Amino acid sequence: MLQYGVAFRLAAIARQRDNPRTMDTSGPQVFSGNANPGLAQEIADYVGVPLGEAVVTSFPNGETFVKINENIRGRDIYIVQPTAPPTNQNLMELLIMIDAARRASASRITAVVPFYGYARQDRKDQPRVPITAKLVANLLVASGAHRILTMDLHAQQIQGFFDIPVDHLYAAPTLYRYLSSLKLDKLIVVSPDVGGMKMASAYSQLLHTGLAIVAKRRTSPTSVESQYLVGEVEGKDVLLVDDLTETAGTLAAAAKLVKAHGARRVLAAVSHCLLSDLAVKRLQESVLDELVTTNSTIVRPIPGCKITVLSIAPLLGEAIKRINGGESVSSLFEINGHGNKDKI
Repeated sequence: MLQYGVAFRLAAIARQRDNPRTMDTSGPQVFSGNANPGLAQEIADYVGVPLGEAVVTSFPNGETFVKINENIRGRDIYIVQPTAPPTNQNLMELLIMIDAARRASASRITAVVPFYGYARQDRKDQPRVPITAKLVANLLVASGAHRILTMDLHAQQIQGFFDIPVDHLYAAPTLYRYLSSLKLDKLIVVSPDVGGMKMASAYSQLLHTGLAIVAKRRTSPTSVESQYLVGEVEGKDVLLVDDLTETAGTLAAAAKLVKAHGARRVLAAVSHCLLSDLAVKRLQESVLDELVTTNSTIVRPIPGCKITVLSIAPLLGEAIKRINGGESVSSLFEINGHGNKDKI
């Protein structure tokens, strides 16, 4: 009889150990791929947890290998991995890390993707082309992600590509605090293209400035030609705003045009900077006085060009704390107690 009692207790302990709902899942665990480990460490520090131990490496043939070196059974997992260049490598790392966490019985897996690669391929704008942004969404869900945490998507409709919750944050509060500290006189916000009007209008309202727009014509995937300016910039400090720059063609052309129209000083605020070699050359030759961006991706320094990189770790870290605690993240869209998701 005693033997049966001991066996029953051991079986109960085993069931409790294997049931995620009975384990302590109060604290989040943060892991990182190789895309931006510095940002992941800052996020973990803000959340107040050590960065999780994981091996993310490649075999000689290029295949990605992942091993999570901690017990994550029943835990709330956050994997920080922007899908910045090399895009395919970083995307595969993210998918494989999610799969590893799912097979290790994590209770909830959130993919923290500060920069969402392939976002510009969000529609069929010509025959026989894919909608790759949707494909990436399908891959993330299929790999086992329960939630997506991202920032400044190139196209907001990408949120609708997912059948899981998406928390879409904005870099505007982080950029706004820095820009406000500069105390620029006679500031005007300029959209470097027609597609950026909504974002430029939001910054214009936040900073209480005028608004102008540059019309451009794209001559190739890496080259643009600014055609004309709508608005008055003479004698003013100009702030160009955009969500993404990769070749800096749009920014450089817009900066040159507003300078030709008498702008006193030209700054650019960009959420994501993926600076190619061509971008480095253009920025060094441009009339931009300062480029302000975030560490959503690793930003390479450019000699002779002033680049200010602001950390979004507090923004993402606060979102993680609130998601883990079942709290609202809506107030993260607010600036100085005003504004909401629709305004930013």
